[in-house]
Amino acid sequence: MNSTKQSVTVIGLGPMGHAMAGAFLDRGYEVTVWNRTASRADALVERGAILAPNVEKALASNELVILSLTDYDAVYATLEPATAALAGRTLVNLSSDTPDKARAAARWAAEWGAVQLTGGVTVPPAGIGEAESSTFYSGPRHVFDRHRPALEVITGRTDHRGEDPGLAALMYQIGMVMFWTSMLSYWQAIALADANGLTAADILPHAVETANSLPGFFSFYADRIDAGRHIGDVDRLAMGMASVEHVLHTNADAGVDTTLPAAVVELFRRGMDAGRAGASFSTLVELMKKAEA
Repeated sequence: MNSTKQSVTVIGLGPMGHAMAGAFLDRGYEVTVWNRTASRADALVERGAILAPNVEKALASNELVILSLTDYDAVYATLEPATAALAGRTLVNLSSDTPDKARAAARWAAEWGAVQLTGGVTVPPAGIGEAESSTFYSGPRHVFDRHRPALEVITGRTDHRGEDPGLAALMYQIGMVMFWTSMLSYWQAIALADANGLTAADILPHAVETANSLPGFFSFYADRIDAGRHIGDVDRLAMGMASVEHVLHTNADAGVDTTLPAAVVELFRRGMDAGRAGASFSTLVELMKKAEA
C-alpha cells in the first residue's frame, strides 16, 4: 500500500464484520472490505472504506486480514478461489466454529503460506470497539503481539490463551454453552410465569437476583471440582433430585413445554442410578465429562 495509514482488510460484512470495519474506520485505519453481497459495504464505502472487486484483491490489499464469516465452511468457500493471494497474510479468523475446525483451518492456512490467529469475540456487534469488550485469541504469540494494537480496536481487551489455535474457539464455545443454556432457562421461567398469569416484567427482578447469585456458586464449587471433592456437606444429590422433580412437575402442571426441565431431571437420575445420592450434586460433572455409552 502507498498510504502511510495503518491498514486492514475485513472479509465478511454481516453485523459483526460491519461493526469491525466501522471501528477501524473510526480509528483512522485504511480499510479494504469484501462481502459476497457487495451492497452491504455501501455505508462503509461512504465513510471511506475501499470495496475490493473480489476476494483475491481484498487479500492482496493488506497483510492483516480479519475474517468474520458464519463458520469455517464459509471461510473455505470464500478463500479457496483466492489461495494464490494468501502467502504472507495474517488471517485473524473470528468466524465461529469448533476447536478442531480451528486447528484444521490453521494448518490449511499454513499450507498456503498464511498464518491464522483464531479469535472468539465475547460480545455482540454493539460491543465492538468498546474498551471493556473482550476477545479470546490463540495461535502464534509473536503474531498476536505484532498485531495487538489493531486487535484492540476490535475489542479493548485481548486475551491470548496459548499457541494452540483451537484454544480461543474452545473458550468461546464454553461461553456459548453457558449463554444459550442460561437463556433457555430464562425462557422456561417466562413460560411458566405466563401460564400462571405473570409477565416477563413481573418476574424480572427475581430472575436478575437469581442470576446474580450464580457467581458465588461458581466460585464455591470450582476448587472442589478441580480437587475431585464432591462431598455432601452442604448439599446432596438426593436433595437436588427432589427439587428438580418439583420443577418438572410444576411446569407440567402448568401445561408448558417440559423438554428442558425433563433433561435436567434425567441428568440427576443418572447420578442417582450411579449410587451418588449422598454426594454433592457437583458429582454430576463427573458423569458429564464422558458421554453415556
